[in-house]
Amino acid sequence: MNERIQPELMAEEERLVVKKALEVVCGKWRLFILLHLGQKVRRYSELRRLLPDVSEKVLIQELKTLVQLGVLEKQSYNEVPPRVEYRLSERGLTVLPILLQIKDIGRHFLPAQ
Repeated sequence: MNERIQPELMAEEERLVVKKALEVVCGKWRLFILLHLGQKVRRYSELRRLLPDVSEKVLIQELKTLVQLGVLEKQSYNEVPPRVEYRLSERGLTVLPILLQIKDIGRHFLPAQ
């Protein structure tokens, strides 16, 4: 009766799946970037204005990583001045409903005003 309940160890495949999911959404700015791009296609300069607290270096790194992960698509136009736009990829769009739920969780835990 006093048997300790041992949690089942997560299968290696499941662990890799969770690790990959966290790679996509973890990071101080990634969720904000993804939420802003969930609304519409945005130019780099728009993202810079929408996220004033992130350094330019970090924003560029995060965008590059999200493109490499296949979450974002980057479109560069051969114009002067240069124009670069970002949008959620098809795979990135699958993340959006979960991010909106995370946003709702945050709203639920805000102090009552």
